[in-house]
Amino acid sequence: MSVNLSKDQQISLSKSDGSTLIYVRMGLGCQAAPRKGFLAKLTGAREIDLDASAVLCASRQIADVVFFQHLTSDDGSVRHTGDNLTSGAELARYTLTGGGNHTAQIMAKVHRTGDTWQMKAIGEPATGRTFQDLLPSIAPHL
Repeated sequence: MSVNLSKDQQISLSKSDGSTLIYVRMGLGCQAAPRKGFLAKLTGAREIDLDASAVLCASRQIADVVFFQHLTSDDGSVRHTGDNLTSGAELARYTLTGGGNHTAQIMAKVHRTGDTWQMKAIGEPATGRTFQDLLPSIAPHL
């Protein structure tokens, strides 16, 4: 069963049987707003290239970044699998609403408290093309 998250909502990623969490898979999807007007039928749907990055932190400091040019973290704990149109069972979903002229979105935070892993939906619009551009927007969420 999937949980629909709202902004700033946090959920436990603990397994219901109490066993140890081995891995978490996160996926992002998007659907472009339909074009309007006379030429919309001729030009077709907008092409969107959604690039995801994972910023890994320890003690509120950036330890590594995983993105399309660095697909595995230095310690091997995080892997970016590139574009993938399928994923396993969906446990949680966070649907973005609204629009605007921002070019990025700070999506979620996965963190450990003791032995328990948590995920928090952030949904913070930002402006930037690379993770370096987004660091000022990411910092308040560390």
